[in-house]
Order: sequence, then C-alpha cells, then structure tokens
Amino acid sequence: MSFRQARYDEPLLWEIGAPAASPSVPTASIPGVPGNLRRRRPLDWPEISELEVIRHFTRLSQMNFGITTSTYPLGSCTMKYNPAVSEQIARRRGAAEVHPYQPEETVQGSLEIIWRLEKGLEKVTGLPAVSLQPAAGAQGEYAALLMVRAYFRDHPELGTRTEVLLPDSAHGTNPASAAMAGYVTKEIASKNGCVDLDALRAAVSERTAAFMLTNPNTGGIFESEIEAIAKAVHGAGGLLYYDGANLNAILGVTSPGRMGFDVAHLNLHKTFATPHGGGGPGAGVLAASAKLEPYLPIPRVVKTGRRFRFEYDRPKSIGKIKTAYGNFGLYLRAYAFLLYHGEEGLKHVSRRAVLNANYAAHELADTLPRPFRPLVKHEFVLSGTPLKARGFRTLDLAKRLLDEGIHAPTVYFPSLVDEALMIELPETESRNDLDRFVAAVKRCVADSPEQLRSAPHSTSVARVDEVRAARELRLSWKDLRTPPSSEPELAAAGAPRPRSSPPGPAPP
Repeated sequence: MSFRQARYDEPLLWEIGAPAASPSVPTASIPGVPGNLRRRRPLDWPEISELEVIRHFTRLSQMNFGITTSTYPLGSCTMKYNPAVSEQIARRRGAAEVHPYQPEETVQGSLEIIWRLEKGLEKVTGLPAVSLQPAAGAQGEYAALLMVRAYFRDHPELGTRTEVLLPDSAHGTNPASAAMAGYVTKEIASKNGCVDLDALRAAVSERTAAFMLTNPNTGGIFESEIEAIAKAVHGAGGLLYYDGANLNAILGVTSPGRMGFDVAHLNLHKTFATPHGGGGPGAGVLAASAKLEPYLPIPRVVKTGRRFRFEYDRPKSIGKIKTAYGNFGLYLRAYAFLLYHGEEGLKHVSRRAVLNANYAAHELADTLPRPFRPLVKHEFVLSGTPLKARGFRTLDLAKRLLDEGIHAPTVYFPSLVDEALMIELPETESRNDLDRFVAAVKRCVADSPEQLRSAPHSTSVARVDEVRAARELRLSWKDLRTPPSSEPELAAAGAPRPRSSPPGPAPP
C-alpha cells in the first residue's frame, strides 16, 4: 500500500476568520468581578463558521500519524486502539460535566465507579489496596517512593535507608522519581537481558530502601528469577517496587502481588486502553501491599453501607498528591475496558500481545540481529549495528518507516543495546498489520543509504534538524509570520515543506 501524507499550507484559525464585527469585553458586565481583574480590551476572536473550524482541524489531522490510520509499534508504550464505546461512555453528560468539588451526595454514581475500578485493579495487581489519585504514572512512581520513605520513617529499627536500586534497563522516570523522593540511585547490571542476580545480591544492603523493577522488562523478557530477586531484596529489609509499564503482557496470567512486589504503579493509558495524554489529562494507579496500604495518599474512596465517600482520616498517609481525585473520564474508559473483557478476556489480551510480538520477532529474525533470547513477552528488541557498515543508522531506518505509513518504533532504548530498535505490536494489531509491518521493515533495510539518510520523503514535514531546533527554539506562532529563508531552516522549525501549488493534499 503506497503512502503519502497530506500537505497543507494551513493558516491559523485567527488568519482564516475575519475580525469580529462587534468585539465584546466579556467581564465588563459580569457583577462581582473585581476591577483589577476586568478585561480592558476586547477579545480578538475571529468570526469563523462551524464548517471552517471542522475543515481546519480535519486538515491538521491529515498531516499527522494516529492510531486510527497507522500501526504504532512504539516499544514500551503499548499504543493500542482505544475502543469507541469507551469514548462514548466517557462523553455522556453525567460523566463529562461532573465537577471535582461537587458534594459527595451528588456524585454517588461516580464514586461507586471509582470504588469498583479500584477493586477490579486489586484483582489485576494481586495487591490488597489501590488508589486512583495520581495524575499519571510518573506521579504514581513518585508517590510510591514517598510511601516507601514514610514506611521506613515509621520503622527506625530497620535502619537508615538511603539507596534505591535500579536495573540498567530501567525507564528514565525511575531514577528521576527516586531522586525526587530523596534517594541515591544505584544501577544493577543485566546479564542476558535480565537482572544479574549475583550483582543484585552484592548491591543490596542495610541502606537499600527499594529495588525498582519492570517485569517483563524493557527487552520484553520476563524476569524468571523474580522470586529469588524478591528474596534478596526482602532479605536485606528492602521493598520491591513494580513499574507497571509492561503489565499488558501478564494480564490475568500472573500479577505483581504473586511475584512478591510491595507497591506498584500502573499506566491506564497503556494496559487499559485510555488515551495517551500527550501532556494531559493522565491517570495513574497506585497499588500497595498490606504493610504499605496505610501510606496511600488521601483521600481514599470507601463504602459505608450503600454510601460512598472520601475518607481523609488516615494518619500515616503521605497526604494529598493532587488537588482533585485523579481523572474521572479516564477511569470510566478503564472500567469499561475491564467490564467488556472480564477475567478471561484480559487473559486473551495478554496472550494475543505475546503472540504478536513473537510472531513479528520470528519473521524479522533474518533481517536484523536480536540481542536477547528468542522467546519474549509483549515486545522485542533488534539491533541496527549492521546498518552502520552500510552507511546509515537505526534513526534513518525509523525515519524511512514513516514513508511506509507506519509510525517509527522506539529507537536507542534500552541503552544497553547498540543501535536499539524496540518494537511492540499490541493485541489490537491484526495478522495483516503484522505482515505489513514486517514487510515494511525488510524493504527499508534493503533500501539505499541515500534514501534512508534523507527520509522521510512522503510526510507533511521533512526531517527535523533536532539539534538546531533545540538550540534555536521558535515557541510562538508569531515567529512563523516571518518565514525562514531556506528549507533546512523550515525543517528545523518543524514546519510543513514549502509548496508552490495552492493549498491542498499532495498529489499521489
């Protein structure tokens, strides 16, 4: 299937519409607005019809990649399709217009859904207590480490704990969260793609507060020695933290609780098919063992008889980590995902994701080398090292895949693999999608170095000079009123390629 992305010289909405005939000052006539907060000048809103607005945003969407038009094999991100039925539920008026400061008696249905989702996630994680308060996974990480810190503060007999251990394949937010929580981080080496158990045993000590681990790990490999890992950490008095980024591979088959983890965060946007936030809104999940449950953030959603309420009387809690309680719209989507899959359906999700990864990995086995063992869980890693001998790199291959209409996989992560290409094809991708992806990778690898180094050629935006774009930031749309003098400058700004023809899609 040939691919060519639409290309428009699309103006801003302010440039499409004519200035309002009778601009108004919206706060001038509103009683109770203090004088120093009243707008002095009219709002410069353009006069635009509904059709103009729809066409504007449709054209912008056609110059982008989306999960509804393209395979998104981003390793570790689990870019699965978000079912339309969940979107419809979340947009119902009774859900979309709920305000976080409404009295509890007016939002009993909403609180019940939160409570039921938390109970469902307790089963999924195998841990007895769940909070949905965190705004996103990274905040859930940070909150989990605050809970670890509070636990050791309450147990001085366990000594002063200053270190958090991390595998060398850890996600970048792990060391950042540990540092924010006041811990020194220490890296544990990998052996054949998994935690080197001997290195871990040598590193754990009376200073170890926690070991942060993703299982399956970033290479898509299940840490088969997880019981020995848990024993080593717990034997030194430390706690085991679960990064839930890769939970999609083990749904209904095993759980963090069964593996011996004490606290976990999950990403609803990965495993439970809620939208990827792109900066917001997000929704995180915190799950805790019985000994860490008292430290979960407040408030907690509790059920008393038939009534649901927020409970604040938790003296050991780390406190409030977000003004409102999470993001209700994403909870609805995740709850719908749990309901229409059920326990058996969740097992099918993980089994299909594992099957997809192993099928694609097997089909690409003769195209690029694989650094780890052949059987993986939800994702796999290839190495683009042989490409360098031909005059191009993994980055060039990723850019060339865009010309195939496929979003690029994750590149250069994990860092322990040279020229890494990390690929995840979740359960929502069909056999046809997998075959198309495999064929595209093979075509791109066989392409000429010149074509690869100059790719992409069929997208709305040319290759960006990322170094220059970072050094010469253009943060305002007003900067684009003075167009750059050459195409490389335009590419550095991330703008569409120049066109001599009238606005409209590029010809096939």
